[in-house]
Amino acid sequence: MAHSHDLAPSPAQPAHTRTRDKEATRQRLLDAAETVFADKGYHGAAVDDIIQASDSSKGGFYFHFPNKEAIFLALIEALTPKLEAAVDRAIASERDPVAQLDAALRVALETFSRHRRLSKILLVEAVGLGRGLDERLMRAHGRFAAMIQRRLESAIQAGRIAPLDAETAAWVWFGAINEVVVRWLISGQPERLESAFPALRALLLRSVGALPAETTDGAEGTEGTGAS
Repeated sequence: MAHSHDLAPSPAQPAHTRTRDKEATRQRLLDAAETVFADKGYHGAAVDDIIQASDSSKGGFYFHFPNKEAIFLALIEALTPKLEAAVDRAIASERDPVAQLDAALRVALETFSRHRRLSKILLVEAVGLGRGLDERLMRAHGRFAAMIQRRLESAIQAGRIAPLDAETAAWVWFGAINEVVVRWLISGQPERLESAFPALRALLLRSVGALPAETTDGAEGTEGTGAS
């Protein structure tokens, strides 16, 4: 039997109320799907599991999503704008490009940590599910890499690091971040993902010949900028 909150609204109901109710139902389904996919994996999850977890109805589900793959793709795409917005906020107050790289890396780990279920769906469950999903997954990864690439290019233009292939370097950085996060998602190590930041930061900055931002005001930092 359909739940009352998923029944068709009365024609007398204001349009903005109907829109708000539809958006609330869609978000409830996404929240439930996030939990179900993270707990059961893509293949182990069923549409009925999501419907039950969301206290929704079949009609409510299929109004918003044609199938399980569609809601899974919606979840894959949900983390990317969250990360982009968090990075933009973090670097807004930083003028030095290396400080921006620092901030972007730190907030990336914090965002993955804060959205652990979504991170597992994006970085673990979505891998190898077929060409259509793989292409969407690669686009999501590409957006992450592009964020890193823009920061690297800014550092090159400012003379803070020596010229390099920023696109390849960005994918190397993404690969390193991905492996650290996936290890944490699967094994629980380190206990707090953010505790990996100092070592990961040092390795990645060193890979492009940059010093951490706080060391760049003194003579040592000036001598260390750029690759030799």
